[in-house]
Amino acid sequence: MAYSNFTLSKVKSDFAITTDETQDLFAEITPIQPSDLLSLVLKDQIPLATAINTEKARSELVIMPILMEVRRLLKNQISIFSGSSFEVDPSQGLDGRCDFILSRSPEQYYIASPVLTIVEAKNESIPSGLGQCIATMIAARLFNQKEGNPTEILYGAVTTGTDWKFLKLQGQIAFIDSNDYYIKEIDKILAILSSNAI
Repeated sequence: MAYSNFTLSKVKSDFAITTDETQDLFAEITPIQPSDLLSLVLKDQIPLATAINTEKARSELVIMPILMEVRRLLKNQISIFSGSSFEVDPSQGLDGRCDFILSRSPEQYYIASPVLTIVEAKNESIPSGLGQCIATMIAARLFNQKEGNPTEILYGAVTTGTDWKFLKLQGQIAFIDSNDYYIKEIDKILAILSSNAI
């Protein structure tokens, strides 16, 4: 079974997860202005990604440039993986490919712990990706434990590239941010992603 087979109800049932949708997780975040490079790239590429309207186009043209900006902001001390296999525990269905994984390790040739943030790309429907994102966050927590780098809190995002929904996994509670963020708020999106990756 792949991560994409997890719906929100299935991930809650299979892993005894409860959800909390009432909190503004990043109310105190300090925005980070995008570089001129990112601003130019997004201005040029968002219309194209929207016109093509596939997950692949949105991933390549919008999401990856944003994640690369986060990597630059953090002085290349994180690694980014795109479309990588993340086989953690097939017996629990925790296997398959992740759209994007951010790790605190600068090692780029393989996924090293601790994995901190999972980003799932969706063509249009944010809610359809919530279960998948939580499942990959559970897998990341298990991966970090197995690697001797346990993490108390993991973050995730489901995004169309232009719309972003952030999540936090702590214990058995998956917090789904009460706010949605849009590409015009790129300064807040950059700040959230940067703060979650350190």
